[in-house]
Amino acid sequence: MLKFILVQLINSYQRSLSPDHGLFLAKFPYGYCKFYPSCSEYTKLSIIRFGSMRGVWLGILRIIRCNPWSEPKIDKVLSEL
Repeated sequence: MLKFILVQLINSYQRSLSPDHGLFLAKFPYGYCKFYPSCSEYTKLSIIRFGSMRGVWLGILRIIRCNPWSEPKIDKVLSEL
């Protein structure tokens, strides 16, 4: 149940405020996030794959890695086993 609620919250964020998915997509046509998938999509996939607690934790770690000094890269959820 918590997993479903968290995924729906992330979906709502992506449809509304996310620069990569939502209303601001016209302003950033090539995307805004330096990682692929975006942090919100990564967190959503982590929650679906690993459950609420670990998925949120992996999402937090991903957001911490997103800083001006990090290199852009493809970061798959499957690599977090």
